[in-house]
Amino acid sequence: VMPKPKPEIIAAEPLADARWLRLFRIDYRLAGPDRRSWIVATRGERPRCITGRFEDCDAVIIVALHRPSSRIVVTREYRVALAGYEYGFPAGLVEAGESPEAAARRELREETGLEATRVLKTSPCLYSSAGMTDESMVMVYLECTGEPSTAGNDASELIEVLLLSPEEAGRLCSDPTLRFDAKAWLVLSGFAAAGGR
Repeated sequence: VMPKPKPEIIAAEPLADARWLRLFRIDYRLAGPDRRSWIVATRGERPRCITGRFEDCDAVIIVALHRPSSRIVVTREYRVALAGYEYGFPAGLVEAGESPEAAARRELREETGLEATRVLKTSPCLYSSAGMTDESMVMVYLECTGEPSTAGNDASELIEVLLLSPEEAGRLCSDPTLRFDAKAWLVLSGFAAAGGR
């Protein structure tokens, strides 16, 4: 029995280069001799499928429990691609030389005005939409304190900070008219079902 050929990446051709995002056409083969192509968005100079660099993550997603109120921190942010508001978590890009934990502390402060007091756990690098991008993120679970403020937002951000009880999270998750980040919906529905535990 002959072994099946392994899928292989053949080449990457740049298609577009924007400040935070680049598009490439990737030529590849699956199990047969036929050459195929796919369009990939990346935050790096070159896609990970070419560089093989999967250890560094692009961004952090911050799942924060506001310890004084025992409520979860949620953002309602205007997203151009949705032409409206999306419910999600504070998030942002990891800067060069910055750990995911440090990025989470910085982004939480910038986007919500809240201060991280304790990091509870971090995920490995995760991929949310590998059908179109190699963007990776780390989910950082932490506790925080302080009063919500959007004074640290930059001009391109339109963010509202919400502190939600389990019941409020459950009501939001049950509303089919709202737009959610997939990760946020999963965590919030679990938070609601567990009663905040």
